[in-house]
Amino acid sequence: MITATQLSRFGLPLLLGSLLACETHQRVPSSQAPETQSPASRYQVEKDYGPDAPLDVSHVPDAIPRVEPRTAAGNKSPYSVLGKTYSLLPADAPYAEEGIASWYGKKFHGHQTSNGEVYDMYAMTAAHKTLRIPTYVKVTNLDNGASVIVRVNDRGPFHDDRIIDLSYSAARKLGYAETGTARVRVEAIDARRWGSEENGNRAQAVAQPPKLNATQQAAAPVPDSVEGFNLPPNTFLQAGAFSTLEAANQLKTSLNGLTHFPVLVARADKNSLYRVRIGPISNNYELMQLRELITQKGGVRPHVVYQ
Repeated sequence: MITATQLSRFGLPLLLGSLLACETHQRVPSSQAPETQSPASRYQVEKDYGPDAPLDVSHVPDAIPRVEPRTAAGNKSPYSVLGKTYSLLPADAPYAEEGIASWYGKKFHGHQTSNGEVYDMYAMTAAHKTLRIPTYVKVTNLDNGASVIVRVNDRGPFHDDRIIDLSYSAARKLGYAETGTARVRVEAIDARRWGSEENGNRAQAVAQPPKLNATQQAAAPVPDSVEGFNLPPNTFLQAGAFSTLEAANQLKTSLNGLTHFPVLVARADKNSLYRVRIGPISNNYELMQLRELITQKGGVRPHVVYQ
């Protein structure tokens, strides 16, 4: 069950659903948040919406599958939402399903996804109820044949007649941003085989809708991280907490040789512990790689905190 503590960064005392995409889809906060929550305000509007006018997204590249370490963030199983319990699929299990896709936009733009990343409606990401986070999937519009590759970093859509919830850019590429939903086929991608000689660069083979004339529509902004890796600006890795400054500085010195990110020693007050933190870190892929490196070579297992 999602706890009140896990919802604290959203300022909610209990789980609340929010209507989305023509009020056909409900969003919920993170089902498995990092250890220390980042404060965030409630959503500023009741109903979701997209850009004021349709934007050209043909220049926004698809997500490129890569092997990523999977953490507990976003992967609690089972979890319960709106009175229903969901269990995640086995890690890396084959998955293909046909059903209805919806999309989500500005209401959630800038808020955290289920694994602590920041949702960007122009990135190529998606929400799914039972796939592990992250998972890369190919989504094909069954009505027009257009396909995209997106990275799952969120949970939803929590309606029985929806199987996936795409970002605005992904829905626009598939040609259903204006209608709100579409019939799609969703296929999980084995990132370990993606770059193999057998598969080649399949990202170029994904069928795309024709590029629109720039004079007809304004271009959507291209995110810094099209796969959705962006983190809140106050994200740090905490490598340890000590009662003495000397012990904290010893760890700081050893960690300085493992990363180009700043290593800091922080103390909230004179009675608190000396905490060794690395960051800020703005990209979750870099954070996960650094976490693994520190675990293997630094002898400690850092965890995510928001400072």
